[in-house]
Amino acid sequence: MQGMSEPLHIVGAGMAGSEAAWQAAELGVKVVLHEMRPAVATFAHKSGDFAEMVCSNSFRSDDDEQNAVGLLHWEMRAAGGLIMTSADAHRLPAGGALAVDRELFARTTTETLRAHPNISVSYEEIDALPSSGHWIFATGPLTSPALAEAIMAETGAEALAFFDAIAPIVHFDSIDMSRAWMQSRYDKGETEAERTAYLNCPLDRAIYEAFIDALLAAEKAEFREGETAGYFDGCLPIEVMAERGRDTLRFGPMKPIGLTNPHAPDNKPYAVVQLRRDNALGTLYNMVGFQTKMKYGAQADVFRMIPGLENARFARLGGIHRNTFLNSPRLLDGQMRLRSRPGIRFAGQITGVEGYVESAAMGLVAGRMAAAEMLGRELAPPPPTTASGALITHITGGAEARSFQPMNVNFGLFPPVPEIRGGRRGRRERYRAYTDRAKADWQGWLHHAAHEPAPVTD
Repeated sequence: MQGMSEPLHIVGAGMAGSEAAWQAAELGVKVVLHEMRPAVATFAHKSGDFAEMVCSNSFRSDDDEQNAVGLLHWEMRAAGGLIMTSADAHRLPAGGALAVDRELFARTTTETLRAHPNISVSYEEIDALPSSGHWIFATGPLTSPALAEAIMAETGAEALAFFDAIAPIVHFDSIDMSRAWMQSRYDKGETEAERTAYLNCPLDRAIYEAFIDALLAAEKAEFREGETAGYFDGCLPIEVMAERGRDTLRFGPMKPIGLTNPHAPDNKPYAVVQLRRDNALGTLYNMVGFQTKMKYGAQADVFRMIPGLENARFARLGGIHRNTFLNSPRLLDGQMRLRSRPGIRFAGQITGVEGYVESAAMGLVAGRMAAAEMLGRELAPPPPTTASGALITHITGGAEARSFQPMNVNFGLFPPVPEIRGGRRGRRERYRAYTDRAKADWQGWLHHAAHEPAPVTD
Protein backbone atom coordinates (compact mmCIF):
# COMPACT_ATOMS: atom_id res chain seq x y z
CA MET A 1 0.00 0.00 0.00
CA GLN A 2 1.30 3.43 -0.89
CA GLY A 3 1.74 6.04 1.78
CA MET A 4 -1.71 7.08 2.88
CA SER A 5 -0.29 10.21 4.45
CA GLU A 6 -0.56 11.64 0.95
CA PRO A 7 -3.99 13.06 0.18
CA LEU A 8 -5.95 12.85 -3.04
CA HIS A 9 -5.98 16.29 -4.65
CA ILE A 10 -9.12 17.19 -6.60
CA VAL A 11 -9.11 20.34 -8.70
CA GLY A 12 -12.52 21.92 -9.29
CA ALA A 13 -15.58 21.71 -7.04
CA GLY A 14 -18.22 21.45 -9.73
CA MET A 15 -20.46 18.42 -10.20
CA ALA A 16 -17.63 16.01 -10.97
CA GLY A 17 -15.14 17.30 -8.42
CA SER A 18 -17.71 17.42 -5.63
CA GLU A 19 -18.85 13.86 -6.30
CA ALA A 20 -15.28 12.59 -6.63
CA ALA A 21 -14.33 14.17 -3.31
CA TRP A 22 -17.35 12.66 -1.55
CA GLN A 23 -16.77 9.16 -2.90
CA ALA A 24 -13.06 9.10 -2.05
CA ALA A 25 -13.62 10.58 1.41
CA GLU A 26 -16.35 8.06 2.18
CA LEU A 27 -13.86 5.30 1.33
CA GLY A 28 -11.47 6.65 3.95
CA VAL A 29 -9.07 8.64 1.78
CA LYS A 30 -7.98 12.12 2.82
CA VAL A 31 -8.99 14.66 0.17
CA VAL A 32 -7.87 18.21 -0.58
CA LEU A 33 -10.50 19.91 -2.75
CA HIS A 34 -9.03 22.85 -4.68
CA GLU A 35 -11.49 25.50 -5.88
CA MET A 36 -10.49 28.83 -7.43
CA ARG A 37 -13.86 30.49 -6.84
CA PRO A 38 -14.74 32.97 -5.42
CA ALA A 39 -11.21 34.40 -5.51
CA VAL A 40 -11.00 33.78 -9.26
CA ALA A 41 -14.40 34.26 -10.86
CA THR A 42 -15.87 33.03 -14.14
CA PHE A 43 -18.47 34.92 -16.15
CA ALA A 44 -21.00 32.10 -15.74
CA HIS A 45 -20.79 31.41 -11.98
CA LYS A 46 -22.63 33.67 -9.55
CA SER A 47 -21.42 32.30 -6.21
CA GLY A 48 -18.55 30.49 -4.54
CA ASP A 49 -20.68 27.43 -3.75
CA PHE A 50 -19.72 23.99 -4.98
CA ALA A 51 -21.70 22.23 -7.75
CA GLU A 52 -23.28 25.50 -8.88
CA MET A 53 -25.71 24.93 -11.76
CA VAL A 54 -24.94 27.63 -14.31
CA CYS A 55 -27.22 26.56 -17.18
CA SER A 56 -30.44 24.67 -16.52
CA ASN A 57 -31.69 23.58 -13.09
CA SER A 58 -32.70 20.18 -14.45
CA PHE A 59 -30.99 16.81 -14.25
CA ARG A 60 -33.36 15.70 -17.01
CA SER A 61 -35.42 12.49 -16.98
CA ASP A 62 -35.68 10.53 -13.75
CA ASP A 63 -37.15 7.44 -15.47
CA ASP A 64 -34.73 4.61 -14.63
CA GLU A 65 -36.55 2.02 -16.74
CA GLN A 66 -36.91 3.76 -20.10
CA ASN A 67 -34.29 6.51 -20.11
CA ALA A 68 -30.48 6.31 -19.98
CA VAL A 69 -30.23 9.54 -17.95
CA GLY A 70 -32.70 8.21 -15.40
CA LEU A 71 -30.65 5.02 -15.24
CA LEU A 72 -27.57 7.11 -14.47
CA HIS A 73 -29.54 8.74 -11.61
CA TRP A 74 -30.31 5.23 -10.30
CA GLU A 75 -26.68 4.13 -10.44
CA MET A 76 -25.48 7.22 -8.58
CA ARG A 77 -28.12 6.79 -5.89
CA ALA A 78 -27.14 3.13 -5.49
CA ALA A 79 -23.52 4.25 -4.98
CA GLY A 80 -24.48 6.73 -2.26
CA GLY A 81 -23.82 9.71 -4.52
CA LEU A 82 -23.82 13.15 -2.91
CA ILE A 83 -25.10 14.94 -6.02
CA MET A 84 -28.22 12.79 -6.16
CA THR A 85 -28.77 13.08 -2.39
CA SER A 86 -28.61 16.88 -2.58
CA ALA A 87 -30.83 16.91 -5.68
CA ASP A 88 -33.48 14.71 -4.09
CA ALA A 89 -33.48 16.92 -0.98
CA HIS A 90 -34.31 20.03 -3.04
CA ARG A 91 -36.44 18.57 -5.81
CA LEU A 92 -38.97 20.74 -7.65
CA PRO A 93 -42.04 19.59 -9.61
CA ALA A 94 -40.96 19.02 -13.22
CA GLY A 95 -43.15 16.29 -14.70
CA GLY A 96 -40.94 13.24 -15.24
CA ALA A 97 -37.73 15.24 -14.88
CA LEU A 98 -35.54 15.85 -11.83
CA ALA A 99 -35.31 19.62 -11.39
CA VAL A 100 -33.94 21.31 -8.28
CA ASP A 101 -33.76 24.61 -6.44
CA ARG A 102 -30.26 25.41 -7.65
CA GLU A 103 -29.25 27.65 -4.72
CA LEU A 104 -30.33 25.21 -2.01
CA PHE A 105 -28.82 22.30 -3.94
CA ALA A 106 -25.41 24.00 -4.19
CA ARG A 107 -25.51 25.19 -0.59
CA THR A 108 -26.28 21.69 0.72
CA THR A 109 -23.53 20.13 -1.39
CA THR A 110 -21.03 22.73 -0.18
CA GLU A 111 -21.92 22.40 3.49
CA THR A 112 -21.85 18.59 3.34
CA LEU A 113 -18.39 18.49 1.77
CA ARG A 114 -16.94 21.14 4.07
CA ALA A 115 -18.22 19.20 7.10
CA HIS A 116 -16.69 15.87 6.06
CA PRO A 117 -13.77 14.94 8.37
CA ASN A 118 -11.72 13.56 5.46
CA ILE A 119 -12.07 16.66 3.25
CA SER A 120 -10.21 19.95 3.45
CA VAL A 121 -10.85 22.81 1.04
CA SER A 122 -8.15 24.99 -0.50
CA TYR A 123 -9.37 28.13 -2.27
CA GLU A 124 -6.75 28.68 -4.92
CA GLU A 125 -6.18 28.44 -8.65
CA ILE A 126 -4.11 25.48 -9.83
CA ASP A 127 -2.46 26.64 -13.04
CA ALA A 128 0.00 23.81 -13.74
CA LEU A 129 0.04 20.02 -13.85
CA PRO A 130 1.76 18.51 -10.79
CA SER A 131 4.78 16.23 -11.12
CA SER A 132 3.88 13.93 -8.22
CA GLY A 133 0.98 12.77 -6.04
CA HIS A 134 -2.55 11.62 -6.81
CA TRP A 135 -4.73 14.14 -8.62
CA ILE A 136 -8.12 14.41 -10.28
CA PHE A 137 -8.72 17.41 -12.54
CA ALA A 138 -12.43 18.15 -12.78
CA THR A 139 -12.22 21.77 -13.91
CA GLY A 140 -15.09 21.52 -16.35
CA PRO A 141 -15.85 23.51 -19.49
CA LEU A 142 -14.53 26.74 -17.96
CA THR A 143 -11.02 25.50 -17.22
CA SER A 144 -8.82 28.54 -16.58
CA PRO A 145 -6.66 29.66 -19.54
CA ALA A 146 -3.40 29.02 -17.66
CA LEU A 147 -4.36 25.44 -16.76
CA ALA A 148 -5.71 24.79 -20.26
CA GLU A 149 -2.37 25.88 -21.69
CA ALA A 150 -0.54 23.58 -19.27
CA ILE A 151 -2.71 20.64 -20.33
CA MET A 152 -2.14 21.39 -24.00
CA ALA A 153 1.61 21.66 -23.44
CA GLU A 154 1.67 18.27 -21.70
CA THR A 155 -0.52 16.38 -24.16
CA GLY A 156 0.87 17.88 -27.35
CA ALA A 157 -2.68 17.84 -28.69
CA GLU A 158 -5.02 20.72 -29.31
CA ALA A 159 -7.93 20.91 -26.91
CA LEU A 160 -11.22 20.77 -28.75
CA ALA A 161 -13.80 23.48 -28.11
CA PHE A 162 -17.43 24.28 -28.81
CA PHE A 163 -19.71 27.03 -27.57
CA ASP A 164 -22.24 26.32 -24.85
CA ALA A 165 -25.16 28.70 -24.39
CA ILE A 166 -27.12 29.62 -21.24
CA ALA A 167 -30.91 30.00 -21.17
CA PRO A 168 -32.66 33.07 -19.65
CA ILE A 169 -34.57 33.06 -16.35
CA VAL A 170 -37.79 35.05 -15.91
CA HIS A 171 -39.46 36.43 -12.76
CA PHE A 172 -42.79 34.58 -12.40
CA ASP A 173 -44.72 37.64 -11.24
CA SER A 174 -43.95 39.37 -14.54
CA ILE A 175 -45.63 36.64 -16.63
CA ASP A 176 -49.18 37.25 -17.89
CA MET A 177 -51.09 34.18 -16.70
CA SER A 178 -54.21 35.25 -18.60
CA ARG A 179 -52.30 34.11 -21.69
CA ALA A 180 -50.04 31.42 -20.24
CA TRP A 181 -51.02 28.26 -18.35
CA MET A 182 -49.49 25.48 -16.24
CA GLN A 183 -49.30 21.97 -17.72
CA SER A 184 -46.71 19.25 -18.22
CA ARG A 185 -46.65 17.73 -21.67
CA TYR A 186 -49.28 14.97 -21.89
CA ASP A 187 -50.13 15.79 -18.23
CA LYS A 188 -47.18 13.62 -17.24
CA GLY A 189 -46.62 13.08 -13.52
CA GLU A 190 -48.09 11.24 -10.56
CA THR A 191 -49.11 14.33 -8.60
CA GLU A 192 -50.92 17.54 -9.49
CA ALA A 193 -47.68 19.46 -8.93
CA GLU A 194 -45.90 17.22 -11.46
CA ARG A 195 -48.74 17.44 -13.96
CA THR A 196 -48.60 21.25 -13.82
CA ALA A 197 -44.84 21.62 -13.58
CA TYR A 198 -44.33 23.68 -16.76
CA LEU A 199 -45.54 27.13 -17.68
CA ASN A 200 -46.67 27.35 -21.31
CA CYS A 201 -46.85 30.36 -23.62
CA PRO A 202 -48.75 29.74 -26.90
CA LEU A 203 -47.89 31.24 -30.30
CA ASP A 204 -50.17 31.26 -33.34
CA ARG A 205 -48.64 31.05 -36.80
CA ALA A 206 -48.39 34.80 -37.38
CA ILE A 207 -46.67 35.43 -34.05
CA TYR A 208 -44.35 32.47 -34.58
CA GLU A 209 -43.29 33.72 -38.03
CA ALA A 210 -42.67 37.21 -36.66
CA PHE A 211 -40.70 35.72 -33.77
CA ILE A 212 -38.48 33.75 -36.17
CA ASP A 213 -37.89 36.86 -38.29
CA ALA A 214 -36.85 38.87 -35.22
CA LEU A 215 -34.68 36.03 -33.93
CA LEU A 216 -32.78 35.77 -37.21
CA ALA A 217 -32.34 39.54 -37.48
CA ALA A 218 -31.25 40.11 -33.86
CA GLU A 219 -27.71 41.22 -33.08
CA LYS A 220 -25.58 38.28 -31.96
CA ALA A 221 -22.51 38.02 -29.77
CA GLU A 222 -19.25 38.30 -31.66
CA PHE A 223 -16.60 35.60 -31.60
CA ARG A 224 -13.04 36.49 -30.75
CA GLU A 225 -10.32 36.07 -33.33
CA GLY A 226 -9.30 32.44 -33.68
CA GLU A 227 -12.54 31.05 -32.25
CA THR A 228 -14.85 28.86 -34.29
CA ALA A 229 -18.47 28.04 -33.57
CA GLY A 230 -18.55 24.26 -33.25
CA TYR A 231 -21.78 23.84 -31.30
CA PHE A 232 -22.80 20.70 -29.43
CA ASP A 233 -26.10 19.58 -30.99
CA GLY A 234 -27.66 18.89 -27.57
CA CYS A 235 -27.33 22.54 -26.54
CA LEU A 236 -27.78 24.60 -29.71
CA PRO A 237 -28.62 28.31 -29.44
CA ILE A 238 -32.17 28.88 -30.64
CA GLU A 239 -31.04 31.24 -33.39
CA VAL A 240 -28.73 28.54 -34.78
CA MET A 241 -31.68 26.13 -34.83
CA ALA A 242 -33.80 28.76 -36.59
CA GLU A 243 -31.09 29.21 -39.22
CA ARG A 244 -31.44 25.51 -40.05
CA GLY A 245 -35.07 25.98 -41.03
CA ARG A 246 -38.06 28.09 -40.01
CA ASP A 247 -39.87 25.09 -38.53
CA THR A 248 -36.90 23.67 -36.63
CA LEU A 249 -37.89 25.33 -33.34
CA ARG A 250 -41.54 24.31 -33.80
CA PHE A 251 -40.44 20.68 -33.93
CA GLY A 252 -37.82 21.17 -31.20
CA PRO A 253 -38.08 23.14 -27.94
CA MET A 254 -41.23 24.96 -29.14
CA LYS A 255 -43.22 21.87 -30.14
CA PRO A 256 -46.92 22.22 -29.19
CA ILE A 257 -47.76 18.52 -28.83
CA GLY A 258 -49.32 17.10 -25.67
CA LEU A 259 -50.61 20.51 -24.52
CA THR A 260 -54.07 22.11 -24.39
CA ASN A 261 -54.52 25.83 -23.79
CA PRO A 262 -57.34 26.23 -21.22
CA HIS A 263 -57.82 29.85 -22.31
CA ALA A 264 -58.69 28.65 -25.83
CA PRO A 265 -59.16 24.85 -25.73
CA ASP A 266 -60.42 24.63 -29.30
CA ASN A 267 -57.44 26.49 -30.78
CA LYS A 268 -54.35 24.33 -31.00
CA PRO A 269 -51.21 26.46 -30.64
CA TYR A 270 -48.88 26.58 -33.63
CA ALA A 271 -45.90 26.59 -31.24
CA VAL A 272 -45.38 26.74 -27.47
CA VAL A 273 -42.59 28.15 -25.31
CA GLN A 274 -42.21 26.20 -22.06
CA LEU A 275 -40.72 27.54 -18.84
CA ARG A 276 -39.76 25.36 -15.88
CA ARG A 277 -39.68 26.39 -12.23
CA ASP A 278 -36.13 27.29 -11.20
CA ASN A 279 -36.41 27.64 -7.40
CA ALA A 280 -38.45 26.23 -4.54
CA LEU A 281 -40.33 29.49 -4.01
CA GLY A 282 -41.62 29.39 -7.58
CA THR A 283 -40.51 32.99 -8.16
CA LEU A 284 -38.15 32.18 -11.05
CA TYR A 285 -38.78 30.24 -14.26
CA ASN A 286 -36.22 28.98 -16.77
CA MET A 287 -36.98 29.18 -20.51
CA VAL A 288 -36.59 25.53 -21.51
CA GLY A 289 -34.28 24.97 -24.46
CA PHE A 290 -33.80 28.71 -25.04
CA GLN A 291 -30.02 28.87 -24.96
CA THR A 292 -28.95 31.90 -26.95
CA LYS A 293 -26.03 34.00 -28.12
CA MET A 294 -28.11 37.11 -28.84
CA LYS A 295 -26.87 40.30 -27.21
CA TYR A 296 -28.70 41.28 -24.04
CA GLY A 297 -30.75 44.14 -25.46
CA ALA A 298 -31.89 42.03 -28.40
CA GLN A 299 -32.85 39.14 -26.11
CA ALA A 300 -35.26 41.23 -24.07
CA ASP A 301 -36.91 42.64 -27.21
CA VAL A 302 -37.27 39.29 -28.98
CA PHE A 303 -38.45 37.28 -25.96
CA ARG A 304 -41.09 39.88 -25.09
CA MET A 305 -42.76 39.06 -28.42
CA ILE A 306 -43.84 35.74 -26.84
CA PRO A 307 -47.47 35.85 -25.60
CA GLY A 308 -47.43 36.05 -21.80
CA LEU A 309 -43.90 37.48 -21.71
CA GLU A 310 -44.72 40.95 -23.04
CA ASN A 311 -43.76 42.50 -19.69
CA ALA A 312 -41.26 39.87 -18.61
CA ARG A 313 -38.49 40.82 -16.19
CA PHE A 314 -35.37 38.73 -16.56
CA ALA A 315 -33.41 37.55 -13.52
CA ARG A 316 -30.74 36.39 -15.94
CA LEU A 317 -30.38 36.75 -19.68
CA GLY A 318 -28.76 34.16 -21.87
CA GLY A 319 -25.06 33.96 -22.55
CA ILE A 320 -22.46 32.02 -24.44
CA HIS A 321 -19.09 30.63 -23.50
CA ARG A 322 -16.30 28.51 -24.84
CA ASN A 323 -16.33 24.90 -23.65
CA THR A 324 -12.96 23.15 -23.67
CA PHE A 325 -12.54 19.38 -23.45
CA LEU A 326 -9.87 16.75 -24.00
CA ASN A 327 -9.53 14.36 -26.89
CA SER A 328 -10.03 11.68 -24.26
CA PRO A 329 -9.91 8.58 -26.52
CA ARG A 330 -6.37 9.59 -27.44
CA LEU A 331 -5.19 10.91 -24.07
CA LEU A 332 -6.83 8.85 -21.28
CA ASP A 333 -6.54 5.18 -20.29
CA GLY A 334 -9.41 3.02 -19.04
CA GLN A 335 -8.84 4.31 -15.49
CA MET A 336 -9.36 7.91 -16.74
CA ARG A 337 -5.65 8.58 -16.17
CA LEU A 338 -3.53 10.75 -18.42
CA ARG A 339 -1.42 8.27 -20.33
CA SER A 340 1.68 10.47 -20.10
CA ARG A 341 1.19 11.09 -16.34
CA PRO A 342 -0.66 8.21 -14.63
CA GLY A 343 -0.83 10.12 -11.34
CA ILE A 344 -3.33 12.50 -12.95
CA ARG A 345 -6.94 11.60 -13.67
CA PHE A 346 -9.57 13.71 -15.38
CA ALA A 347 -13.30 13.69 -14.69
CA GLY A 348 -16.43 15.57 -15.71
CA GLN A 349 -17.13 17.67 -18.78
CA ILE A 350 -13.47 18.22 -19.57
CA THR A 351 -13.34 14.52 -20.55
CA GLY A 352 -15.98 14.98 -23.24
CA VAL A 353 -19.19 13.98 -21.48
CA GLU A 354 -22.04 16.46 -21.68
CA GLY A 355 -24.50 17.31 -18.92
CA TYR A 356 -24.65 17.69 -15.15
CA VAL A 357 -25.51 14.05 -14.52
CA GLU A 358 -22.87 12.64 -16.84
CA SER A 359 -20.22 14.92 -15.29
CA ALA A 360 -21.12 13.89 -11.75
CA ALA A 361 -21.13 10.21 -12.73
CA MET A 362 -17.62 10.47 -14.14
CA GLY A 363 -16.55 12.14 -10.89
CA LEU A 364 -18.10 9.31 -8.90
CA VAL A 365 -16.17 6.65 -10.80
CA ALA A 366 -12.90 8.63 -10.90
CA GLY A 367 -13.10 9.22 -7.15
CA ARG A 368 -13.64 5.54 -6.45
CA MET A 369 -10.89 4.38 -8.81
CA ALA A 370 -8.40 6.89 -7.40
CA ALA A 371 -9.25 5.88 -3.84
CA ALA A 372 -8.89 2.19 -4.66
CA GLU A 373 -5.47 2.80 -6.21
CA MET A 374 -4.31 4.77 -3.17
CA LEU A 375 -5.55 1.99 -0.87
CA GLY A 376 -3.50 -0.55 -2.83
CA ARG A 377 -6.50 -2.19 -4.45
CA GLU A 378 -7.40 -2.63 -8.09
CA LEU A 379 -10.82 -1.44 -9.22
CA ALA A 380 -11.76 -2.13 -12.81
CA PRO A 381 -14.00 0.40 -14.60
CA PRO A 382 -17.75 -0.32 -14.43
CA PRO A 383 -19.00 -2.78 -17.06
CA PRO A 384 -19.93 -1.15 -20.40
CA THR A 385 -23.44 -2.55 -19.90
CA THR A 386 -24.01 0.08 -17.17
CA ALA A 387 -24.71 3.74 -17.90
CA SER A 388 -21.52 4.88 -16.16
CA GLY A 389 -19.49 2.17 -17.83
CA ALA A 390 -20.91 2.96 -21.27
CA LEU A 391 -19.79 6.57 -20.88
CA ILE A 392 -16.29 5.65 -19.71
CA THR A 393 -15.92 3.13 -22.52
CA HIS A 394 -16.96 5.80 -25.02
CA ILE A 395 -14.58 8.50 -23.85
CA THR A 396 -11.58 6.23 -23.25
CA GLY A 397 -11.57 4.36 -26.55
CA GLY A 398 -15.05 3.61 -27.80
CA ALA A 399 -15.28 6.89 -29.70
CA GLU A 400 -13.28 7.73 -32.80
CA ALA A 401 -10.51 10.11 -31.72
CA ARG A 402 -10.42 11.93 -35.05
CA SER A 403 -14.04 13.05 -34.77
CA PHE A 404 -14.52 13.01 -30.97
CA GLN A 405 -17.31 15.28 -29.72
CA PRO A 406 -19.08 15.68 -26.34
CA MET A 407 -21.69 13.00 -25.66
CA ASN A 408 -24.73 12.67 -23.43
CA VAL A 409 -25.50 9.22 -22.07
CA ASN A 410 -27.83 7.29 -24.37
CA PHE A 411 -28.72 3.68 -25.09
CA GLY A 412 -26.79 3.84 -28.35
CA LEU A 413 -23.61 3.61 -26.24
CA PHE A 414 -24.70 0.30 -24.66
CA PRO A 415 -23.84 -3.17 -26.00
CA PRO A 416 -26.97 -4.68 -27.57
CA VAL A 417 -29.05 -7.08 -25.50
CA PRO A 418 -29.15 -10.46 -27.26
CA GLU A 419 -32.52 -11.74 -28.48
CA ILE A 420 -34.25 -8.37 -28.01
CA ARG A 421 -35.89 -7.14 -31.19
CA GLY A 422 -34.96 -3.80 -32.68
CA GLY A 423 -37.13 -1.16 -34.28
CA ARG A 424 -39.54 1.36 -32.82
CA ARG A 425 -42.17 -1.20 -31.79
CA GLY A 426 -39.76 -3.07 -29.59
CA ARG A 427 -38.23 0.02 -28.03
CA ARG A 428 -39.86 -0.17 -24.59
CA GLU A 429 -38.95 -3.82 -24.21
CA ARG A 430 -35.41 -3.12 -25.38
CA TYR A 431 -34.90 -0.17 -23.04
CA ARG A 432 -36.23 -2.13 -20.08
CA ALA A 433 -33.81 -4.94 -20.94
CA TYR A 434 -30.95 -2.41 -21.02
CA THR A 435 -31.87 -0.98 -17.63
CA ASP A 436 -32.51 -4.35 -15.95
CA ARG A 437 -29.12 -5.62 -17.12
CA ALA A 438 -27.38 -2.38 -16.14
CA LYS A 439 -28.80 -2.39 -12.62
CA ALA A 440 -27.68 -5.96 -11.99
CA ASP A 441 -24.21 -5.30 -13.40
CA TRP A 442 -23.84 -2.02 -11.48
CA GLN A 443 -24.77 -3.70 -8.21
CA GLY A 444 -22.23 -6.41 -9.01
CA TRP A 445 -19.54 -3.77 -9.61
CA LEU A 446 -20.35 -2.00 -6.33
CA HIS A 447 -20.31 -5.32 -4.45
CA HIS A 448 -16.96 -6.29 -5.94
CA ALA A 449 -15.50 -2.88 -5.07
CA ALA A 450 -16.72 -3.16 -1.47
CA HIS A 451 -15.34 -6.67 -0.99
CA GLU A 452 -12.04 -6.46 -2.87
CA PRO A 453 -9.44 -7.66 -0.34
CA ALA A 454 -6.58 -5.39 0.61
CA PRO A 455 -3.13 -6.60 -0.47
CA VAL A 456 -1.00 -8.44 2.04
CA THR A 457 1.88 -6.30 3.26
CA ASP A 458 4.97 -7.27 5.21
